[in-house]
Amino acid sequence: MLKPVKSRKVKASDQEFTIVASRYNARYVDAMLLATQAELKRAGARKVRVVRVPGAYEIPVVAMRVARSQRPRPAAIICLGVILRGQTTHAEHIGRAVSDALMEIQLAHEIPVIHEVLLLENEDQARERCLDGKFNRGTEAAQTALAMADVMKRQAAGL
Repeated sequence: MLKPVKSRKVKASDQEFTIVASRYNARYVDAMLLATQAELKRAGARKVRVVRVPGAYEIPVVAMRVARSQRPRPAAIICLGVILRGQTTHAEHIGRAVSDALMEIQLAHEIPVIHEVLLLENEDQARERCLDGKFNRGTEAAQTALAMADVMKRQAAGL
């Protein structure tokens, strides 16, 4: 069952974030991107950098470059994309490759990589998860990034 996104009071503590967002399925990804940016702004993020890529498959290489070379280092990298299943297994292969790569990036670089590259069955699911403010996964991605940035900051401080 799809759960509504609940408002959280996590603050950004003047941190920077990078969003890597696909242009493919733009209607849905753009809505998630706007919700993500709004939530980070509400939380007081100092800077939000957005990098657009052609499709979901291209997200990991840019996330890797951000994790490896962007200075100052972002508190988290938020990855946004929508993959819609078709009549072949192509979408599943893309989804698995992206998921595996994003996990490897966050472990190798010890930086939160928030995975909101959604593999969905159909456009109804996309509309509900991306266009509906009550369920928008962009808001949820920002909240997860804020929470993980806080966890990592506490870990670095030895708390």
